[in-house]
Amino acid sequence: MVTAMPLIHEVKTKKRAIAMTFDDGPHSVYTPQILEIFKTYGGKATFFMVGVQIINQAALVKTVADQGHEIGNHTFSHVKLTELNETRSVEEIERTSRLIREIVSYKPTLLRPPYLAWDDHREAIFSRLRYKPIGALNVDALDWRQPGTSFILERTRRHIRNGSILIFHDGYGDRSQTVEAVRQLVSQLIQEGYHLVTVSELLKMAESTED
Repeated sequence: MVTAMPLIHEVKTKKRAIAMTFDDGPHSVYTPQILEIFKTYGGKATFFMVGVQIINQAALVKTVADQGHEIGNHTFSHVKLTELNETRSVEEIERTSRLIREIVSYKPTLLRPPYLAWDDHREAIFSRLRYKPIGALNVDALDWRQPGTSFILERTRRHIRNGSILIFHDGYGDRSQTVEAVRQLVSQLIQEGYHLVTVSELLKMAESTED
């Protein structure tokens, strides 16, 4: 029997590593800007993609994967899974996983539920399907509301520590504030000695025996 798993917001590790994640893409304007930031400064990220966005941006999905970033599942139509029955919940996830697999030849193992809407029933369903549900620490940064670059940075920095999982958005709306905040944050974190890794890489650090 598979044990249900709550949302994972961080991992315990002694390693100076952080996972930066991006939701709601891919977006033809903002996703490439974020990719360029990581190409400039180094590190990898995890992109939780929405199925309806993937359909029109297949080439961009492949670019994200080809550059060594991780792709996770963010449902097909960005719905609250807790408001759906089991059949529709599964279809929202599996439809997007099929799209991703067709483009990059692997099925994502990470799931971020939209709005972080999660409950015991969803835990049981997706644990059975072998998805790891991923949350984040800096939800109070509210970058999706466009509160200002300084606000996003200030709130996010409260959650910087070994093993943090951070959330930002590269789709749905004007994400220029997010891009600028990420540009500054990535530069600062690299200077401070942090390694920017994918969520799966971070999870492996937690599972391994530490020095």
